[in-house]
Amino acid sequence: MCLVSFIMLISLSIMLFLISLFFIINEMVYFLEWEIISLNSSSIVMTFLFDWMSLLFMSFVLMISSLVIFYSKEYMSADININRFILLVLMFVLSMMMLIISPNLISILLGWDGLGLVSYLLVIYFQNIKSYNAGMLTALSNRIGDVAFLLAIAWMLNYGSWNYIYYLEVMKNDYSMMIISFLIVLAAMTKSAQIPFSSWLPAAMAAPTPVSALVHSSTLVTAGVYLLIRFNILLDSWIGSFLLLISGLTMFMSGLGANFEFDLKKIIALSTLSQLGLMMSILSMGAYKLAFFHLLTHALFKALLFMCAGAIIHNMNNSQDIRLMGGLSIFMPYTSSCFNVANLALCGMPFLAGFYSKDLILEMVSFSNINLFSFFLYFFSTGLTVCYSFRLVYYSMTGDLNCGSLNFLNDEGWVMMKAMLGLLIMSIIGGSMLNWLIFSTPMVIILPFHLKMLTLFVCIVGGISGYLISNVSMYYVNKSFNNYLLVSFVGGMWFMPMISTYGIIYYPLYIGNRVVKSFDQGWSEYFGSQKIYENLVYYSRLNNMLQNNNLKIFLLVFVLWVIILFNFSFF
Repeated sequence: MCLVSFIMLISLSIMLFLISLFFIINEMVYFLEWEIISLNSSSIVMTFLFDWMSLLFMSFVLMISSLVIFYSKEYMSADININRFILLVLMFVLSMMMLIISPNLISILLGWDGLGLVSYLLVIYFQNIKSYNAGMLTALSNRIGDVAFLLAIAWMLNYGSWNYIYYLEVMKNDYSMMIISFLIVLAAMTKSAQIPFSSWLPAAMAAPTPVSALVHSSTLVTAGVYLLIRFNILLDSWIGSFLLLISGLTMFMSGLGANFEFDLKKIIALSTLSQLGLMMSILSMGAYKLAFFHLLTHALFKALLFMCAGAIIHNMNNSQDIRLMGGLSIFMPYTSSCFNVANLALCGMPFLAGFYSKDLILEMVSFSNINLFSFFLYFFSTGLTVCYSFRLVYYSMTGDLNCGSLNFLNDEGWVMMKAMLGLLIMSIIGGSMLNWLIFSTPMVIILPFHLKMLTLFVCIVGGISGYLISNVSMYYVNKSFNNYLLVSFVGGMWFMPMISTYGIIYYPLYIGNRVVKSFDQGWSEYFGSQKIYENLVYYSRLNNMLQNNNLKIFLLVFVLWVIILFNFSFF
């Protein structure tokens, strides 16, 4: 099953990539209408939009999912129901395809809800309490966006069709239609986990690692970004400014939180959140091609990061705590090399995949007319990215292994290594290749020397800071315990997981408890079932007493009856 799926997906990916090249060269767009059923005068029509963007994105999604399925062959080999797992992943990819090629809100909803449903099934795949909670949080957070999407569909009836692609220009100038753009932005914010819907993304790490690699690179979380890329023309108004603020804060919050996290997968999840904030923020400034470029390059090295993390977790006997790691570069040289390449690409190391998109984005930010606060969020968040990446490398790759009982570390997962190799090559060459493809002319941004060097300077300072905050020696007093409240606030994603779980559930549970105490276990109990029971007991006892003393009672009743008769006869 794994091998067949891998061959089919990789073949389809190569084919779509070649077609996308053809479309880019000839600047073609195909809009297909397929009439599914026609009954009397009404017909159900399915529409598809094929342009260079949808074809290229589909090619990347299929390539990454094929390698993830190939990787799962070994990673999930202990699972009896591996075929069920592969089918779920294929359903996930199919939903994403549906979303990518639809220019129609109804068919997008099919893909959108398909992603939501299958992601829930994959998050609860390892059936334990933590997975169930995470799955519920994921599903319910995404339902908010689904509701916004349904409302947008309802509002689109004002136009007489759900093919939004026809009406974007009209919507832009029609202020009564601003509500559609707001609802679409809200839906995209829940899917791409922007503040205040961020808490589900690290929680979804309860899913198997291959799923995390797929979800965090090219599907689910990027669905919101892709939708907004299609609706980019509507982000010119105040909605664009609102999105810029929210995404900038998300980028900052997740970068800060990752520096206080010790769970390997959660650190990488928070880095995904940071990069999603970067995509959203540059998109809200109008550079939709740049956002798409970063979306594709990020997909490559993020999938590789998760694959390496999965190999490390496998070898660490399912432990994800980076404090127990150390010296992995000696025990697992190949995995460590891939991990470091992916990490450097994430940091924006020159001439790796991430450099081309991140550097271009930051130079465009320096070039554009935005306020100082947004400018600070961009550059400080970039510094934080390098900071937590270097911290992660310091904890896991250097020094000695901190878990003495584990002496069977090896680097011999051949199938996993082959899957990683494909993404390793793409993480190195993918950025420059996409740069040549997406931008027809070389983009040269001329800036003052200090702004040109600012990105590099911020990265170097971030890397040094990451090394210094991790470099703990013996008898070192952990400074974070001195400011425990501040650290728990920053490291706990600004209490968002607490707010979106206990914060929402506390008052309903409290009120429910009061209602149960006062009604079910209070008045209704006292005047209802208990009172009825007491009365029944009382009357049954009375009846019992009458039955037991029957002769005496009959004689007494007879005497009373005679007396009453005599009284009546005298009257």
